[in-house]
Amino acid sequence: MWLQREITLRPRRRGFHLVTREVVDAVPELATLRVGLLHVLIQHTSASLTLNENASPDVREDFESHFNAMVPENQPYYEHMLEGADDMPAHLKASLLGFNLTLPVKDGGLNLGTWQGIYLGEHRDHGGARRLVLTLQGE
Repeated sequence: MWLQREITLRPRRRGFHLVTREVVDAVPELATLRVGLLHVLIQHTSASLTLNENASPDVREDFESHFNAMVPENQPYYEHMLEGADDMPAHLKASLLGFNLTLPVKDGGLNLGTWQGIYLGEHRDHGGARRLVLTLQGE
């Protein structure tokens, strides 16, 4: 089986947000698969996807603090500043973290580790709604 669906995530504040449930809920066909893959692509260049700790919100706060220190705003060498001070850093953070995930499917669900969840990295102060393309394949 192959299936592709586009979903829109509601706007979120800048930071890292668990979106695992929203992704899984968007593909109920996942429950019918014994084995497969779910590919998730974010269709934006200033937000990212990553897989990490799904239990402690402190991890998401630390991610935000670390990436803000690692990729600061208002650097004199940034040329791309037309959309605000957070724009170029958002592109850099998104490229560092990535725009897609390929996740294993097993026995009707995602085959993730006990403490793993899908993060949306929202790197803009006002990023707006974010579109994801979900491609499910399996048997």
